[in-house]
Amino acid sequence: MDDLQQVRLSFAKEIQRQGNIKSIGLIDALATVPREAFVGPGPWKTMRAAEIAQGYRVTPDSDPRHLYQNVLVALDERRKLNNGEPLGLLLFLDTLTLSAGERLLHVGCGVGYYTAVAAHALGPQGTAVAVELDPGLAARAELNLRPYATVRVLAANGARQSFGTFDAIFVNAGCTRPEPIWLDQLGVGGRLLIPLTVGVPGMPGIGAGSMLLVARRGAEYTARFTSPVGIFHCEGARSADGEAMLARALDGGNGASVCRLRRDDHEPGPNCWLHTREICLESDPALRRQAPRTISPRRLSES
Repeated sequence: MDDLQQVRLSFAKEIQRQGNIKSIGLIDALATVPREAFVGPGPWKTMRAAEIAQGYRVTPDSDPRHLYQNVLVALDERRKLNNGEPLGLLLFLDTLTLSAGERLLHVGCGVGYYTAVAAHALGPQGTAVAVELDPGLAARAELNLRPYATVRVLAANGARQSFGTFDAIFVNAGCTRPEPIWLDQLGVGGRLLIPLTVGVPGMPGIGAGSMLLVARRGAEYTARFTSPVGIFHCEGARSADGEAMLARALDGGNGASVCRLRRDDHEPGPNCWLHTREICLESDPALRRQAPRTISPRRLSES
């Protein structure tokens, strides 16, 4: 094992420890996939999520070892567009409980680094479809992911197009509700992880909120919030009315009581935490309690 491989392995073990990551496949992927192959040549501008107000720092040189820390890496400094924080993204992927041989849809794949991490965890029998709306990022992802035979990259709007049936769908951009098109693409037993966010004042195009995990159980769907998130908006999965409704729901607290997603036509009732014409997040009366809104724009991540 050379020095850089050892650095990656130590990095992966530290992320595993900090995040209590359960998936051995994801940790092996983090120790194997070269981040430097995705973020462009160094020196790099990096930033820790907890130090966003201080801005980027430039690495002393182009040594890839600088990338194996829990840092954001600038892809487009002007837009504050970054390759995301490893701890945060591994926590998200771990929530999806990916298994070898499964099919993954990654909406908002950016330059493809975390798609490659997930694809490695899925193994040679698994497949991944990586979708990116930004044409520049999509072109970079297509080039970066060419060595990964199980990955297909598409320049498309992942909130408006269907790509097949999947065991797991990871939406890496902020939405105001789960879109029906994603639920339609979930196979039985499939999991959907999305950020539900409201805009952050003074930060155009960026929202804060919570990650929502939806699991399909036959014709029924369970749902629960998992962790706070701050992230760029998802084009095609937001509306002004939807944002206003979500903001009211978040302000009302009780997010911890959300337990179910309904798609049937029904009138809003006392258990409807977020009710729209096509989607309703329902809370459990036994779990309902008042709690402060817990959203934090602490992960401004691309993918």
